Amino acid sequence: MTDLALSSSLSMAATHPDPAFPRFHPRPAQGWINDPNGISYINGRYHVFFQYNPLSARHSQINWGHVSSTDLVRWEEHPVALSPQAGGPDSAGCWTGVVTDDDGVPTACYSGIKDHGGHSQVVIARGSADLVSWEQDGHVAASMPSDPLVTAVRDPFIFWFGGARYAMQGAGLSDGRAALLLYTVSDMDAWEYQGIWLTSDHPVAAAHTPAEIWECPQLVEVPSSSGGSSWVMMFSLWLSGDDHEHANGVGHLIGSLSLDPQTGLPVFAPSSGGKSDFGRDFYAPQIVQLAHGSSPAALLWGWANEGPGRDGRRGRTQKEVDDAGWSGVLTHPRVLSVVGGALAVSPAPEVEAYRGTAVVTGAAGPVAVPEFAEVLVRGAAGAGSVELVLGSGAAAQVVYSGSLTLDEELRIFIDASLVEVYRTGSVATTVRAYPAPGEEWQLTLPDGATADVWVLTLPE
Repeated sequence: MTDLALSSSLSMAATHPDPAFPRFHPRPAQGWINDPNGISYINGRYHVFFQYNPLSARHSQINWGHVSSTDLVRWEEHPVALSPQAGGPDSAGCWTGVVTDDDGVPTACYSGIKDHGGHSQVVIARGSADLVSWEQDGHVAASMPSDPLVTAVRDPFIFWFGGARYAMQGAGLSDGRAALLLYTVSDMDAWEYQGIWLTSDHPVAAAHTPAEIWECPQLVEVPSSSGGSSWVMMFSLWLSGDDHEHANGVGHLIGSLSLDPQTGLPVFAPSSGGKSDFGRDFYAPQIVQLAHGSSPAALLWGWANEGPGRDGRRGRTQKEVDDAGWSGVLTHPRVLSVVGGALAVSPAPEVEAYRGTAVVTGAAGPVAVPEFAEVLVRGAAGAGSVELVLGSGAAAQVVYSGSLTLDEELRIFIDASLVEVYRTGSVATTVRAYPAPGEEWQLTLPDGATADVWVLTLPE
């Protein structure tokens, strides 16, 4: 067993040789990462796992990496948690899944694939109390359903409702629809398949979450501005040929959850939906339910991938990614709520601890922005469009452009090559951009808008 006390991944990031490497979003110094997995809050510590190839910056031989924090600000990097087991049901990768407390034992439930191109199964692993050491014995809790209509299954997610534990997986059907499969989980070692729970031909789902496979399904209870709570179901919208481009992005449905009086099983009734992030570089988020009932709470992390450049932004070639030796970033933790019937996403309050010296206060007009910064933009009468531009002249690229209305606010975080924009009462926008040597960031504000700018620093 490896000691828990390892070096802080954020401290290591400050000395990383690649100027595009983020300093305020924890990840290993090298290797590929993608989907956040197994997010949990156990014994006063947040644990974030993620798909990880420590050997290269390419998507293969997926392990689970692991970081943890007591405050969402200071992070520790831990040894690889789960690894493909030769001859086991996960020999071709330990893919997306969750970590849950099973009668006091931390338990990972994840998609394992035995052969490349084969079907996934739900594989179970048990963890130590500190979630640092894991026992992988190859136990399979759920295999591919026998229903011939179901052609693809992946990404288990566990939720509780009415005092009972359930699980769901994303799926694709032979007729081209995306689907969600439901399981009862009275015994974590043996999931009971209950059938197809929801499909993309539901009118609300067809409008907001079109896909061939619903990947990384999530279901959480969040507070609502109208009082009480709403249930939010979120999917990553997979299409054949995506190859990490994911043009459909991530979508969500908002609705209610109730028990069917005849079957006793939960029924999700979607009433509205939308995009869960407006950026092209956001995919495969995972949400952790922190509290239910009268004060529900949930936090989301997403994956921002490297890319060849989108929407006029300059990207990185595969050779540049290989030379850099790393790929992929996880977003800041995000708080979810429903405001006026729509999903609202804001940065977790804890990340304000990264604010350092204020370099601009109440500025109007063009504003120079440091390469590691938080920006607060306030709208006023006459506000129009806000633009975040990297570089100048013919090489300038507009990284973000969005409207700003009266009394509205934008919070913009720039962490080297990762930009996150949060709008009051709306979802975020996540994009990647890579500064060339000597290039600077500049914010263009409409008449009547002002900006405050802070340099990001690591807290003591």
